[in-house]
Amino acid sequence: MLETFHYLNSLPIVPHVIALAIAYILAFPIGLERETQERSAGVRTFPIVALASCGFIQGAESLVSDSPEAMARIVEGLITGVGFIGGGAILQLKDSVRGTATAASIWSTGAIGVAVGLESYDVAFIISLFTFLTLRLMLPLKKEPKED
Repeated sequence: MLETFHYLNSLPIVPHVIALAIAYILAFPIGLERETQERSAGVRTFPIVALASCGFIQGAESLVSDSPEAMARIVEGLITGVGFIGGGAILQLKDSVRGTATAASIWSTGAIGVAVGLESYDVAFIISLFTFLTLRLMLPLKKEPKED
């Protein structure tokens, strides 16, 4: 029992909790923006994507710390997997496509999680800021589909 306590006490939980919280917090405004625009993914989806992406990186770090190639494969898998999730947000209608901004935003929040997991907090912050501003400030420039 004492051995288990020493093991648990030596785990780097605080840095992991902080990183996971940062990933969540940086993705939350993007999800909130999508939610206010009544999109298919919103305030629950985006933070979870960032949290999970960061978690995969953080969870694998002790296994691949000596192998940049192995970490690159993990990141590559995350890029593909999050892209697949985002692809589910895209709908093709008879003469238009909807959901591409939501899909791109999901992919972007995956990148936020990866960046935080790799301790590139500045990159994660910039991705979060630019994604949010693009969604918010570029909305008036978006052309609405023509009615028949």
